[in-house]
Amino acid sequence: MPSLYYISLGFPPIPIGNESSWNKSVDCCSWNRVTCDHVTDNVISLDLTYSQFHDTLYSNGSLLLPKLQVLKMPHCGLIKFPHFLNSLKTLTHLYLSSNMISGEIPRWFWGVSHHTLEHLDLSTNLLEGGIQQLHWKRLLYVGLQQNSLQGPLPILSPSTRYFYANDNGFTGEISSSICQVSSLLELDLSNNSLLGTVPPCFGNITYLESLKLSSNKFQGPLPRFLVECVNLSILLLNHNEFNDIFPHWLKAPKLRHLDLQSNNFHGRINFTAFELSFPALRYLFISNNNFIGQWPTKVFSNTSLEVINLSNNKFGGPIPLPSPITMYYSIASNVIIGKIPYLICNATKLEMIDLSNNSLTGSFPGCLVNFSNTLSILNLGMNQLEGTIPQSISLIHGLRTLDLSRNQFEGTLPRSLVNCTNLEILDLSCNQIEDAFPSWLGKLLELTILILRSNKFKGLVNIPKGPLIFQKLRILDLSNNNFGGPLPTNLIMNLKGMKNREDEQDKPLYMTWPLVLSYRTLFTSEKMSYENTVTVMIKGKETKLVKILTIFTTIDLSCNSFQGDIPEAFGHLRFLIGLNLSHNYLISSIPLTLGNLTNLGWLDLSSNMLSGGIPRVLGDLASLGYLNLSNNQFVGQIPQDKQLSTFSSESFSGNLGLCGTPLPKACPGDAQSPPLSSLTPFDHEGHESWFKRKVVWIGYASGIVIGISVAYIAIETGRPKWLTQAVRTLERSAAQWMEKSKRKAIKFHR
Repeated sequence: MPSLYYISLGFPPIPIGNESSWNKSVDCCSWNRVTCDHVTDNVISLDLTYSQFHDTLYSNGSLLLPKLQVLKMPHCGLIKFPHFLNSLKTLTHLYLSSNMISGEIPRWFWGVSHHTLEHLDLSTNLLEGGIQQLHWKRLLYVGLQQNSLQGPLPILSPSTRYFYANDNGFTGEISSSICQVSSLLELDLSNNSLLGTVPPCFGNITYLESLKLSSNKFQGPLPRFLVECVNLSILLLNHNEFNDIFPHWLKAPKLRHLDLQSNNFHGRINFTAFELSFPALRYLFISNNNFIGQWPTKVFSNTSLEVINLSNNKFGGPIPLPSPITMYYSIASNVIIGKIPYLICNATKLEMIDLSNNSLTGSFPGCLVNFSNTLSILNLGMNQLEGTIPQSISLIHGLRTLDLSRNQFEGTLPRSLVNCTNLEILDLSCNQIEDAFPSWLGKLLELTILILRSNKFKGLVNIPKGPLIFQKLRILDLSNNNFGGPLPTNLIMNLKGMKNREDEQDKPLYMTWPLVLSYRTLFTSEKMSYENTVTVMIKGKETKLVKILTIFTTIDLSCNSFQGDIPEAFGHLRFLIGLNLSHNYLISSIPLTLGNLTNLGWLDLSSNMLSGGIPRVLGDLASLGYLNLSNNQFVGQIPQDKQLSTFSSESFSGNLGLCGTPLPKACPGDAQSPPLSSLTPFDHEGHESWFKRKVVWIGYASGIVIGISVAYIAIETGRPKWLTQAVRTLERSAAQWMEKSKRKAIKFHR
């Protein structure tokens, strides 16, 4: 009776699943996940997926399974290669993916089942170093993806058919030796740092079905020898520096996925050749290039295209109609003109429509309400559309993003929008909508972004006490309207999404939404998703966020007619990154509770009638990179310590009663410290304890949020000088004041 217990490696594994049924007294061929040869009773396949092992697994013991052919050990928490592999001489398939194996591949590993191994999967580990050559003579499948391997690409065995080296750090050019692997069917080198041109000899790999070179530094024209690869089904060349015309010359009758995004492709497309060359095409991505010309209106009508992305080119003329089965359709950022044709609604499976940033005219296409169950994203922003937003828009039940910004829509906001219960992003900025504040939108439980900037909204922003509404809002922009009365304290108190993150630990970093497509990842590792974009004011400048962080939070109530005090309730929004209350009629002093906003990256209170002194609590805001208190009625000396000392005179100008650096106006007795009576209650707790108190309050998780937020803002707006100084200040203070035995220091990296 064969047994797996002739080994000294800590087997059996700690039970995770079915291996708990492994009983020493029973023939192991009857065990779950063990397969034997029914003639010889030799164990030929062993599946240990999701098992856990004792430390003795890594010793020099031997696994006495002389005929073992298949060994599966993914998701086992391995930290290095088990040495018993060296004793296995007949393996054909070895699966070690999705572990934590780190460091360089040991030399002895290249001899494992040297004459028999056909399938090797080392993907999704922490492997480093280089690989010169894969020595197995019969190797058909090589999975090295999602590691940290470096150096030039390894030389492949001539028998290799599937080679996946994507998501590593490979460098240099593609060696022409790869063209000797004439049996190659799939090659994935995406997401590395490879450069140079594609070797012309690629035409020798005539059986090639999938070629993925995306996200590297390849340049030059495409080799015309690719025309020999008549079996190509997937060609991904996106995010490189290729400089060529559209490859209609490919004549690829089986090509289903063509991605040329973000290169230097240019010129006109031969549409006749396009239709003839790619009869099986399902995915077409040619965005972010320099293509010109006009697509025939019905060029896609008889195709099977599920995805059409022509955005960010220079295409003109009327809208090319999508295929009847198209799900993802984007012609954004071109020079498309004319009205949105009714025939666009024949594409009844559309999930995403992006026609933004063109020169489209006419009214909101009423037939879009026919997409009641499919349409999730509708972006018509930055066009010349006019008229009213129809009440029937509520029939699009599945809407998650509605962007009608920068058009000429007028009238009131349709109350029926409250029936779009999945709505997360609503951007109506820069139109002519005249209405009261739509407090009824607060009933949309998923609403995360509400932008009503630059319209004709008016009246009070009146939210009654009690109802819990607008709880998930993270971006609120009501700027440049005609709102008046006091700032909406009740609304501020409801903004739970800006107060804590306890319920959002597992959410993605960016607001990107996957799309359900029929053509699955069996043939492609590309993840189909839509990245939302919004324009917000950051540090006094209009900034387009191409990717929206899920932790990005900002409130902009500027350029209205709000009156009265700044509510202390703002101090409860602990995760607020930006606050703009400028150009209103606010009075009184800055509330000390703003000192609680430790994530705040910018604060603009300019052009109001605020008075009193500038509280030193603002100096405790280490993340604060932009401060504008100009054109108010502040008096007294500008605090000279902490963060406030890093700002220029522009931050304080237009306050006749202010004095001290950085203003040219000196204060009486400038060399002396201000009297104790001028300090705020917050200051009485002592200067030296400020960082210690803050670190205890923020905690480790909040530190991550601040770090990501600061880095994000720095990338979007240019790295400011204050960032370096703030980082160094925080590091010095942390080292000095944190108790090492009780707390883990938060370190902000530049």
